[in-house]
Amino acid sequence: MISSVFYLCRKTWVLFANLSMQKKLVIIFVFLISLPITYVSYASYRANSSSILSNMTSSAGQMTDNAMDKVDRYIADLKRYTILPLYNKDVEKHLDQRETDWDKSASINMFLMYLANMKEEIAGVYLTDRFGKTFYNAKPGINEIYPEERRAAWEIRTREAGVSPVLLGTHPIRVNGSEQRQVFTIMRSIQSVSTLKNIGIIVIDVDIRLFEEIIEPLNTVTHGNTWIVDENGRVVYNSDPAMLGKDLSGSALLKQASGPRGYFELDIEGKPYISVYSSSASTGWKTISYIPLTELLAPMKQSRNALIITALLIVFFALAVAIFISYALTKPLTRTVRLMKQVQRGNLDVHVEVKYNDEIGRLGSHFNRMIDRVKGLLQEVYETEKSKQKADMLALQNQINPHFIYNTLESIRMLAELNDDDRVAELTYLLGLLLRYSITRSDETVTVEQELRHVRNYLQLLQIRFPDKLDFRIEVPQHFYHLPIIKLVFQPIVENAVFHGLEKQEKPGTITINAWNEGLDAIFEIRDDGVGMDEETLAQLNHSLTDGKIDKFGIGLRNVNERVRLHYGNASSLSVDSRPGKGTAVTLKITGLLEEEHRIRYGEVI
Repeated sequence: MISSVFYLCRKTWVLFANLSMQKKLVIIFVFLISLPITYVSYASYRANSSSILSNMTSSAGQMTDNAMDKVDRYIADLKRYTILPLYNKDVEKHLDQRETDWDKSASINMFLMYLANMKEEIAGVYLTDRFGKTFYNAKPGINEIYPEERRAAWEIRTREAGVSPVLLGTHPIRVNGSEQRQVFTIMRSIQSVSTLKNIGIIVIDVDIRLFEEIIEPLNTVTHGNTWIVDENGRVVYNSDPAMLGKDLSGSALLKQASGPRGYFELDIEGKPYISVYSSSASTGWKTISYIPLTELLAPMKQSRNALIITALLIVFFALAVAIFISYALTKPLTRTVRLMKQVQRGNLDVHVEVKYNDEIGRLGSHFNRMIDRVKGLLQEVYETEKSKQKADMLALQNQINPHFIYNTLESIRMLAELNDDDRVAELTYLLGLLLRYSITRSDETVTVEQELRHVRNYLQLLQIRFPDKLDFRIEVPQHFYHLPIIKLVFQPIVENAVFHGLEKQEKPGTITINAWNEGLDAIFEIRDDGVGMDEETLAQLNHSLTDGKIDKFGIGLRNVNERVRLHYGNASSLSVDSRPGKGTAVTLKITGLLEEEHRIRYGEVI
């Protein structure tokens, strides 16, 4: 373990050490500034987070308590309303009266109308007398109500409760035919003050819109979802109508809400929530608010974002200062390094401007002296190499001319001995043209047309020497003719094709010269349909063109290759491709030969 840590530290140090001086200064400066700022910001955020979460939870709990308290006070008022019949002697008398006359109906209906208007949310009020007759009053909008469907349940619940009021959670009632409304109900049995016998039942239905007015402001503030459940775990109110009356007694949402009040954290569908609940001691109902933790943490996020922005501003300021200082300190050194890279790429026309006499300034002075010395040495090498190349080109040309002249004179001698023919005159004329073309300076530049004319003369001479042995075709495009080229680049290749390709076969052969361009490069191909060569011989030949050995392939092709590379650069080259019995193709690539033509034609500076 220790060795791994040591190795990691060493690798980190190596990476740091390989950085530029400017980057090192920036990293050190920013590190020394950002480390304490980051620690202080994190500690402050943690302390503020705990305080804000506690305060927000307490605030949400207080709002839940207030909502539950409003519900309790409302229900307490309804319970008090249920004992009002005992304070009305006429109502108490009529409830114990069997006959239902106009006086009884008018008195009870007046009392029910009074109760129904006590609170706006009351949907209906019912009175049942001792003989099972039910009287009721409903709010506007409810034209028909059906108390007979519920009377049996009322009797059972009030009998079980005795004289205590009964609170029923949210449930639907039928009104106006098939319409349903969600209400919660307060009911109580009515006992005669004088006889203490049950003389009826009072029932009050309250529309659950009451809870909407109490709970929705809480949801708006907390951005959460609030439930009211009764003592049995059934939903009394929720903003989703489909949840009304649903049994949540076995749900995880209620398991932790066991005390009179409190809060706990939970996940709902993968999202974090905090649940704040409050229980009513009088009704047993619970108000539970599920608040998204992101809402409670919003102030903390604002505080965190403010700390992050502040820290980043300080770090950016420190970074700007570090960059400025490091740039000012390392600028001379960076400039010197940049000039060194230019020297590495071959540019020696550089000079370090020395302003100060510090270590970097002394380094620049030594660098300037070194460049001056290198330029002097390179000039000496250039002059020496130039003289050497000129001597090499002359030597190579002198190697080509004697060989050709010897073969030509030998042909003239043989024809003169064998035939007293006019062809000798033609042969001598062609030889004169060839000699006149060859004896001029070898580094002279001619046109492609002149070079091809020289090759044509040479091939015509060979046709006289070898009747019916060879034919030739020159298929070079006309726009190549005016291009400049060094002398004697095609003739040695043609000579090699005749004596190594065509002479060794019995049937006549053909030499074809064509050309094309690839960009600004000119490609010339001299192809014969002679005997060709195998892969091993071909590989040796191509190798001999670059290794400097003359060996069995002679000097013709290698000399042309060397002269082309010396004059046009190493990108120019000569290559050979051949197949046994299929002939040989020599490809000569001269880079930039069409550059002048391209400049003249398109007016471009290349």
